[in-house]
Amino acid sequence: MNFGAALPARVVTNEELSGLVGRTADWIRKVSGIEERRYVDADTTVADLAWEAASDCLARAGMKASELGLILVSSGTPARQFPGPASQVARRLGLDETPAVDIPIASAGGLFGMAMAGDMANRRGPVLVVAAEVMSRIAMREPLEAGISVLFGDGAGACLVHPSEGKARILGSRMATDGAFAEDLRLEFGAGLAMNGRSVILHASRKLPRVILQVLEEQGVTARDVDVYLMHQANQNLMDRVADSIGVERERFYTNIARYANTSSASMLIAAAEWEKESGFAAGHKVCFTAFGAGYHWGAMLAEGRGGEVLAAGGR
Repeated sequence: MNFGAALPARVVTNEELSGLVGRTADWIRKVSGIEERRYVDADTTVADLAWEAASDCLARAGMKASELGLILVSSGTPARQFPGPASQVARRLGLDETPAVDIPIASAGGLFGMAMAGDMANRRGPVLVVAAEVMSRIAMREPLEAGISVLFGDGAGACLVHPSEGKARILGSRMATDGAFAEDLRLEFGAGLAMNGRSVILHASRKLPRVILQVLEEQGVTARDVDVYLMHQANQNLMDRVADSIGVERERFYTNIARYANTSSASMLIAAAEWEKESGFAAGHKVCFTAFGAGYHWGAMLAEGRGGEVLAAGGR
């Protein structure tokens, strides 16, 4: 795999938000694991962040945009109803015929994009998956809610999936959707984020361990065989719960939520981009990606390191 990321320059600390939401900086840290987050400036759009992350990913992979067969762009916070940011990203990459498709799935969109890319790369060629969110403009809408406003930040992440070459190959994945609880996490036009936090945590803490273990079992792998878990950075307490539920050390779950907060569908790919810089795939090492989000949508993917330049869709 090759990953990329884009993060705004402005750092917003818990101390800066504490007076606005009537909570202490320590309270914010304890309930979420967050210490700071990044906010875009007034002129930056989702498409801007997505293009930066896409460019970073391609540069790391040493690949030209003209070699791409497909672009998938996930965002739950686009600037308008249509067209979505995918076509803008393709244009800014200098492409005028390469198909670019929007995936409007908050939180889990990056993972769904990776799974779709794994299925489509053999037919389309290299697939670039991008997830970009500007959550600050949603979280900071009046009236501010302490349980929502402090949780989110802005950013973008990207992943390149190649049909055959790469540092790793996708072993398997499983995606799921249950619309029965769609009202518990939603964003209406022109409104603030509506979130039933208890419902989200309850379902995520049950569904994520189950889908992780299902994917691992299908590949004959145990939870302790996995070297690192790259999870949607929703809440540190939730990540700890999932680790405990599948019986592995919490340290196996890579975390950067303290620095960037919850960047919705971008968070898992931003975490992957940082992890890749710090350590990355080694031959034989197994990495599990997992996410849960609005819809409810959730899933897991298992990859195995093998050396190379980009994530491979499958095969040896």
